[in-house]
Amino acid sequence: MATIILFAPLIGALICGFGWRLFGEFAGQVISTSLVFLAAILSWVIFLGPIDETQHIVILRWIESGSLATDWGIRLDRLTAIMLVVITTVSALVHLYSFGYMAHDDNWSHHEHYKARFFAYLSFFTFSMLMLVTADNLVQMFFGWEGVGVASYLLIGFYYRKPTANAAAMKAFVVNRVGDFGFALGIFALFFLSGSIKLDDIFAFAPQLAETNLHFLWGEWNAANLIGVLLFIGAMGKSAQLFLHTWLPDAMEGPTPVSALIHAATMVTAGVFLVCRMSPVFEYAPQALAFITVLGATTAFVAATIGLVQNDIKRVIAYSTMSQLGYMFVAAGVGAYPVAMFHLFTHAFFKAMLFLGAGSVIHAMHHEQDMRNYGGLRKKIPVTFWAMMIGTLAITGVGIPLTHIGFAGFLSKDAVIESAFVGSSFAFWTLVVAALMTSFYSWRLMFMTFFGTARGDHHTHEHAHEPGKTMLIPLGVLALGAVFSGMVWYNSFFGDVNKVHSWFGMEAAKHHSADGADTHATDEATATEAPYADGHAAVAPKGAIFFGPDNNILHEAHDVPKWVKVSPFIAMILGFALAWKFYIRSPDWPGKLAAQQRPLYLFLLNKWYFDELYDLIFVRTSKWLGKVLWKKGDGAVIDGTINGIAMGIIPMLTRLAGRAQSGYVFHYAFAMVLGIVVLVTWMSLSGGAQ
Repeated sequence: MATIILFAPLIGALICGFGWRLFGEFAGQVISTSLVFLAAILSWVIFLGPIDETQHIVILRWIESGSLATDWGIRLDRLTAIMLVVITTVSALVHLYSFGYMAHDDNWSHHEHYKARFFAYLSFFTFSMLMLVTADNLVQMFFGWEGVGVASYLLIGFYYRKPTANAAAMKAFVVNRVGDFGFALGIFALFFLSGSIKLDDIFAFAPQLAETNLHFLWGEWNAANLIGVLLFIGAMGKSAQLFLHTWLPDAMEGPTPVSALIHAATMVTAGVFLVCRMSPVFEYAPQALAFITVLGATTAFVAATIGLVQNDIKRVIAYSTMSQLGYMFVAAGVGAYPVAMFHLFTHAFFKAMLFLGAGSVIHAMHHEQDMRNYGGLRKKIPVTFWAMMIGTLAITGVGIPLTHIGFAGFLSKDAVIESAFVGSSFAFWTLVVAALMTSFYSWRLMFMTFFGTARGDHHTHEHAHEPGKTMLIPLGVLALGAVFSGMVWYNSFFGDVNKVHSWFGMEAAKHHSADGADTHATDEATATEAPYADGHAAVAPKGAIFFGPDNNILHEAHDVPKWVKVSPFIAMILGFALAWKFYIRSPDWPGKLAAQQRPLYLFLLNKWYFDELYDLIFVRTSKWLGKVLWKKGDGAVIDGTINGIAMGIIPMLTRLAGRAQSGYVFHYAFAMVLGIVVLVTWMSLSGGAQ
């Protein structure tokens, strides 16, 4: 079953990409979409069924080189099952949505067969993500990691006639290569120290990493912390964390279904999955986890501040994605890996729905994306309005405080913030402030788009209408996830600690006894033996996630004060009230405030000037260096000196050689005599004639 899930999208991509001439373009779209739906159905079967232990499914022998030997296989556990559901469900709905969205795409209506290419890219991206999350070793994971990068490049730059789309695709590709270099270094270090790239071998070796120092750059580093930071640098690129985030908003140049697929639920969550998958390593790298926590919280805050003033509807949602990814990394950084996966799981539903809802709005407004030209659309496109309303209620965290009743984001975001309170006071307060801003910009989007009076082109507003069923059905399905996914799986991810341990197959479930003390329920069968590099056996932790002996985060998060549990709800209410005051009650306030705080407004509108700073430090420096090497190196040295000398000497030698080949016998005889004279003279002077 897992093999079918993995290869079904690849087969669809090949048929749609290369076989459409045989089957027809529409048939290719139907086949690729059907195969992804098949993968989604089978993924839900695996997810809803019991996963008692980690399964290793070997596909073929892959690499054998010296001590490096590995299979191409599938690692199937609870972590894999969660990602399978997220990837295939969102991808299947995006495929269906794309039937309607791309049918009337003005950018390509004149271009033949663009739909087959688009659907092939979508299916190839899905296959690459599945390769990543099912990997049983780090090389296979890196293969999927890079495949996702290639697919995202193709999808972001799909409108290749647009210079901005080409620039965005290149930017995403280059920025991600920076993170990927860190990931590759982490893989090299793990292989160098453990002698293996297999996950079980590395997990078994993890305790020894904590006791090993590694010389790197200018000093000695603890191996576990260094490797943890290197792996996280890879995660920073894919998951658009601060400093490697600049590609994400520009990636909105791609078609809207691409935004939903890549930037809502799949590619950008690969970094979170990586940290959770490598939890046996990170549990022995406290400094790396602290770094993840601080950077995740800072990312959530910075992205939220930028989202406050953006006017492009897709960019607002993109910065919202960046901010929510910061929440996930905070949860992982404090050691609450199931909570990070919980927010990843719920976020997939409501964020994909927000992106697809935005696509419906853009479709209705003839590809207008500036919210300042919207207004009053709730009566024109009511289904889209209610879908986006559900998504907004989910992302802002609407629910009943101190209960487990609420929209998906209410439960998962609260779990993150409660875990952050235990692990880091800085992260806790930063995330609460970010929650207030999230509520503000989310309701700002709703008020500017669906309420008030119509703005912009009157003709466009008059003719705005709902899209077809292929675009509305995915919104309805995702709405169910945005409403119920948090409540249904709350106990499995966070609420019941014993169930969390059992669900994820952890090796040592911690229980609270009647007197409040911790006891450990261990099972000899919960670990597997794997060899160290020196050949000795070591015990590898069993289960999708590993908790170190001192990690009591899930227990302690349930015991936080009530004011901590209520704080996200209060932040949500304050954000809603401010947005209502600014954009419903007093719509002239935003303009006045922007004028009064002009420097701050421009600072946020220009995204903290990260792009300008990078352009100054990296882009212009690289161009200057290239120009120097071109003008001074190639022009002055190569062309001016070396080529100049060569142009003078070589023709002269050529002329002399030509004259020597005269064709007269006496010339050749004379040359032979001269040669004999030279040889005799040299032998006489060197003593060779004695």
